[in-house]
Amino acid sequence: MSACVPARADSARTKHVHPPHSPPPGGSRRFRVAGADVSAAVAVFLIALPLSLGIALATGAPLQAGLVAAAVGGIVAGRIGGCPLQVSGPAAGLTVVTADLIQRYGWRTTCAITVLAGLAQLGLGCLRVARSALAVSPAIVHGMLAGIGVTIAVAQLHIVLGGTPQSSVPDNLVALPAQLANLHPADLAVSVLTLTLLLLWPRIPGRAGQVLGRLPAALIAVAGATAVAALTGLILPKVDLPSWSSHALAALPDGPVLGLVAAVLTTTLVCSVQSLLGAVAVDKLVAARPAQAGHVKRSDLDRELLGQGAANIVSGSLGGLPVAGVAVRSSANVAAGAVSRNSTMLHGVLVVIAALLLVPALELIPLASLAALVMAVGLKMVSLNHIRTVTRHREVLVYAVTTGGVVFLGVLEGVALGIAVAVGVALHRLTRTRITHHEAEGVHHVHVRGQLTFLAVPRLSRLLHQVPQGADAVVELDGSFMDHAAYETLQDWQKTHTAQGGSVDISGRRPGTRISEPAETEGCRCRPWTPWRNHQCDRPPAAPPPGTDRQATTGGPRGRSRSGPVDKGPGTASGTAAAETAAHKTTGGTTAPATGPSAPGTPGTPDGPARSARPAGGELARGISAFHRNTAPLMRRELARLAREGQQPSQLFLTCADSRVVTSMITSSGPGDLFVVRNVGNFVPLPGEESGDDSVAAAIEYAVDVLKVRSLTVCGHSGCGAMQALLGAGHAGPGGRGTPLQRWLRHGLPSLDRVHADADAGSDAAKHTGSRPRPRPRLAGRGIADAAEQLCLANVVQQLEHLRAHASVARALRSGDLELHGMYFDVGEAQSYLLAQDAEGGVFELVPEIDLTA
Repeated sequence: MSACVPARADSARTKHVHPPHSPPPGGSRRFRVAGADVSAAVAVFLIALPLSLGIALATGAPLQAGLVAAAVGGIVAGRIGGCPLQVSGPAAGLTVVTADLIQRYGWRTTCAITVLAGLAQLGLGCLRVARSALAVSPAIVHGMLAGIGVTIAVAQLHIVLGGTPQSSVPDNLVALPAQLANLHPADLAVSVLTLTLLLLWPRIPGRAGQVLGRLPAALIAVAGATAVAALTGLILPKVDLPSWSSHALAALPDGPVLGLVAAVLTTTLVCSVQSLLGAVAVDKLVAARPAQAGHVKRSDLDRELLGQGAANIVSGSLGGLPVAGVAVRSSANVAAGAVSRNSTMLHGVLVVIAALLLVPALELIPLASLAALVMAVGLKMVSLNHIRTVTRHREVLVYAVTTGGVVFLGVLEGVALGIAVAVGVALHRLTRTRITHHEAEGVHHVHVRGQLTFLAVPRLSRLLHQVPQGADAVVELDGSFMDHAAYETLQDWQKTHTAQGGSVDISGRRPGTRISEPAETEGCRCRPWTPWRNHQCDRPPAAPPPGTDRQATTGGPRGRSRSGPVDKGPGTASGTAAAETAAHKTTGGTTAPATGPSAPGTPGTPDGPARSARPAGGELARGISAFHRNTAPLMRRELARLAREGQQPSQLFLTCADSRVVTSMITSSGPGDLFVVRNVGNFVPLPGEESGDDSVAAAIEYAVDVLKVRSLTVCGHSGCGAMQALLGAGHAGPGGRGTPLQRWLRHGLPSLDRVHADADAGSDAAKHTGSRPRPRPRLAGRGIADAAEQLCLANVVQQLEHLRAHASVARALRSGDLELHGMYFDVGEAQSYLLAQDAEGGVFELVPEIDLTA
């Protein structure tokens, strides 16, 4: 049974019950057009009418052909096309192609070529290759349009002067002196008046200019020139619209097969590329409109290609010009506030009405006025903005070759030349590498700009070997690609140079060009959020004394801790000694040496060798330099916006000062997203408490009351030195003096009491007394690693309670403007847990990995 056979009328599957409050089905829907579409259609019609006649005049086709193409483009392409607000019709970009076809094959064969081009567009649309047409370099497209614009302007200049254009730009340029010597004052006067009105009409100042500026300048220019010519009685050629009964239609193509195939391909190429680029441009214009202007769907480029193909088939069959999307009319349609494809279709209907009823008025228009209008359009196609853009992207050669090829050879030949030059430029950039060498303050700098391929190896090797033995060298790679030959050359030279006592610093690398280095050399290994070695560079550890275990000296392999602490920390001592140890362990944890005597040979101690010969300020300057070179160019625009608008963070993030907790990394945040407060142990002192810290309270008040943050997060982490110090009694008791660190750690005593209270509540004595045990905070999915982790979880819950005691937080919570969150970050596992809001006792649940793009 065929899938197209309708089901039975009484089939249960085909019954559609309308909603209870909707009107019953039936009755015809009336066709309604929004008022914005009507006004936009009128504005576009007033622009399209003179331009269609002018483009037909420029091509040498019958003037009715321009009106036919405008009507068909509006109705057919507007109804079928995939870009609702793009207006199609006879385009200036097709003028040169059509004029050449008419001179070679005649008008009726040109109509047949238009039909075949439409069929080709239908085929391309069915193959869904519209997106691939956008792969053409913009420099080629802009160069093609500029070449067509120059060709149009030079040809129409002859009509402006009262003469007849030649068949090509060189012929027109050769004949121009004679035309200047034999110009017609009437044609020139009408043309100058048209250009003057076209230029000055949009610039009328004041309120009058705002009112009159709604009328299209093209219409005012042509109408004004026509009125002056009629009132003064000037005798000059005017529009001649023969009877529609004698209008020439398409005929079977007549000419050489290869020539006809090339003509069809050229017409298809120009029509398709111009229409697709126009659709993309219209999408940008629509997106820039205010939201109240109405929602318009984005363009379906494959459907747009089908619509353009159908329009060309109909236009060619009815004796019209080739059809394509027109930028001027489309921009006017969007600016006039059109909200649907009805405006485009209505503009086509108005063109039909004008072609049938306004023939006497149209025949008053001087041809010189239309020629001046089209010449102005052609000159606008040579856009200075496009020239600046291609110059900035170093593609001016492609633009110039394409423009020259279109002007002197033809559209297809010019585009082919542009593609060839674009490919050559791309290959040249891939193979050309600039390598320089200079010395500054005893350091030899080798700067590589471009891609490092085997073709650049001889020059690279020659300049690298100009670096003296034993010298300090910096190799800066400014490119995104390095092949195997260049990689081996650079690596071999680096090994040889360092073996001879020199130093090598390779900077500016991109992902995929990492140079492996021997363990005894110092080299930067920084890549964003990849295996990171404290700050940027791993300095070689000092050699341990004979018989000393290397891991015992350095504290073991770095970055391999799990949820527990890496070293024993303060928990192994008591009293003052534990606090003194915590003073160096709290904010970093794993590599800071403890105070007091150290074992001989320990790096960084007076008895052992220095950890690094370079001062700490050098590391800071090196990092800043890397930021200026690599990150600042990418972030400058965003940071400039933040500087203008001020900070508007959405979250206050309160966490420990531990150097391993990178807030922007674990929350995937950027500049301006987080208002971060960091202190030892992520404590929130209670307001008014003895030895309190007003800086934390001030930050909370500023974030909640001034910045209006919407959430506040307290984040603890594994291996926290503050928690270890609390467990080891490394704090000053109530009223005790102690060191600043010991006094600060007193803010963690409520968290410690909370853990002890939870333990006491679960004891046998508590069970006999009938007291209800309070569950300890826990991690969902795994057990607690040790007492320090248990205290860390309890500390997060306790600090959230402290936050609620602050007046600003309490007010925001009551009004529903603020949310509180607890978070635990396992450093060794690189996993984050969020405190469940409704779980008794506090359960930290692992944040799952989800696809944010789904």
